[in-house]
Amino acid sequence: MSTEVTAGIKVTVETFFQPTHSNPVQHHYVFAYRITISNESEESIKLKRRHWYIIDSDNARREVEGEGVVGEQPVIEPGQLYRYVSGCNLNTEIGKMYGTYLMERLSDNKMFYVKIPEFRMIVPSKMN
Repeated sequence: MSTEVTAGIKVTVETFFQPTHSNPVQHHYVFAYRITISNESEESIKLKRRHWYIIDSDNARREVEGEGVVGEQPVIEPGQLYRYVSGCNLNTEIGKMYGTYLMERLSDNKMFYVKIPEFRMIVPSKMN
């Protein structure tokens, strides 16, 4: 599990290998990740955008950017959390992701970035 706190917003990531959706013979490895965003600040916030960096162990790099997460732009009140599950496919057995969320503070419409901690995705048989 990886955790990062930016401006009172805590982002925690857990990863899960998905063997039934993976095909090692074709170099296709699928991982799910669960993100929990906890608003530990005193302000209501809205998640506007995401920006991901995805890196395979062969150094292949991708970027994914877009509005919200899983089709939503959630408002997270002080003391509340928002949780979602998404996924990523890799061409190698090991990879990593990290990035940022663009948040809006609703009291003054000020935009700010929240860091998504780097997390690794590893096929369990490689964790010896």
